[in-house]
Amino acid sequence: MREVDADGETLTIEDVVAVARGDAEVRIPQKTREKITRCRQILEELVKETKVVYGVTTGFGALGAVRIPTKDTKELQFNLIRSHASGVGKPLDKDATRALMLLRANTLAKGNSGIKLKTLETLVQMINNRVHPVVPEKGSVGASGDLSPLAHMTLVMLGEGEAEYKDRKMSGREAVEKAGIRPVELDSKEGIALINGAQMMTAVGALVVYDSETLIGTAEIATSMSLEALYGISDAFDEKIHYVRPHLGQVESARNIRSLIAGSNLIQPSSEVIKGTKNRAPQDAYCLRCAPQVLGTARDAIAYARKIVETEINSATDNPLIFPDNRECLSGGNFHGQPIAVAMDLLGIALTVVGNISERRVARLVDENLSEGLPAFLISREVEKGKHSGYMAVQFTAASLASENKALAHPASVDSIPTSANFEDFVSMGTIAARKAVEILKNVEYIVAIELLCAAQGIDFRGSNKLGKGTKTAFSMIRKKVPMLKEDRVPSKDIERVVELVRSGELTKAVEATIT
Repeated sequence: MREVDADGETLTIEDVVAVARGDAEVRIPQKTREKITRCRQILEELVKETKVVYGVTTGFGALGAVRIPTKDTKELQFNLIRSHASGVGKPLDKDATRALMLLRANTLAKGNSGIKLKTLETLVQMINNRVHPVVPEKGSVGASGDLSPLAHMTLVMLGEGEAEYKDRKMSGREAVEKAGIRPVELDSKEGIALINGAQMMTAVGALVVYDSETLIGTAEIATSMSLEALYGISDAFDEKIHYVRPHLGQVESARNIRSLIAGSNLIQPSSEVIKGTKNRAPQDAYCLRCAPQVLGTARDAIAYARKIVETEINSATDNPLIFPDNRECLSGGNFHGQPIAVAMDLLGIALTVVGNISERRVARLVDENLSEGLPAFLISREVEKGKHSGYMAVQFTAASLASENKALAHPASVDSIPTSANFEDFVSMGTIAARKAVEILKNVEYIVAIELLCAAQGIDFRGSNKLGKGTKTAFSMIRKKVPMLKEDRVPSKDIERVVELVRSGELTKAVEATIT
């Protein structure tokens, strides 16, 4: 069984996915255990020496000036968790919950939080025994981190709240007891160490970045199939064009499309068009010709989001932070979610554009005035005209989803509402940005699935034996799931079958194996 180290330094997005969606187990390396133990020792010494440590011997937020007697420090931590478990709405999906738990464990493992090793071990036991806290998805403003979601997570560690264990919802105490885990008793600073940080937005962000990388590859496959179905022109993908405007994503997208259509007999250079082989202009519409520029920009945005997320998942994000080598306890703002907020907003905007240009290709495929001889709405001319609507309505769906995304793409990170009596007066709204990015992603997966359906239908009229090396594999996989549309049937089920190919990564993996 694969093991993932929670060491605060080396976690990757692929590790997060392996724990969140797979059966990988989490372990705490011995060196990390020693680091955590030393940090806790230093914290306890500092408290004895200085007497005043924010969140340990004081209240929180706007109550930070209130001194708390030593005898009440444990109660202070318990009260913090209970009072901040204020989330509402439907629970996080299981994979996001597991990612949330892993990321919190990893930031604590960095050795700057002052938590007890036993407390971290309890969180890791919950992950490995698949005890999943019920975490409402709404209620965080993204600073001081994701307080509410993390409080709901921590409640279960205390034997409170609600959890899911073996696919059944139950009280947090029942869940940990059934899993053979002893609830923790929080000591000084442990409550704030567990909830102060941007782990929910980052957990959701890690998964959406991973899925976006699969989606952008699928969008390039769909683009290539549409090119063939529409008798596209190859000039726009020539490497010389892209090397003189060398954005990395653009160069990569053009290269991928060239590989996908290699060997195709449905795509020709403009010189063949100019010779009169086709009665048409020597260049394609933007949704085809500018695909590398548009999809490449999305690739660059996804790469930026990956960089930010992978930095964040290996960061110390609570407050205050302990620096054992300097014997210091410093208050700062590493809990603020602005880096993730901006990255998720950028990702949502980039994915929206991927959906927009895909919908434009769908519209072109179903329009007999623009589709280079394909029948209206991609239904055979052999059926009685007007009796069957073909793929008319799937374009409605694509247009609806694209329009919804335009509303969702409005940046959350440009907003801020002060909290905690104006003490926490500028917040990130990063958790909202991350949740919106997920919704946009899901919509674009459907739009691209619709494009794949329509492109495959267009190829049926052209001849699938004329396809390129990569598109031939993609076409074959789609046709194994969905037969050619010869007369009207309910398209929703067809769309769902193809979107599963998109989401699972099965389509991209099979095509990549063909062209590499």
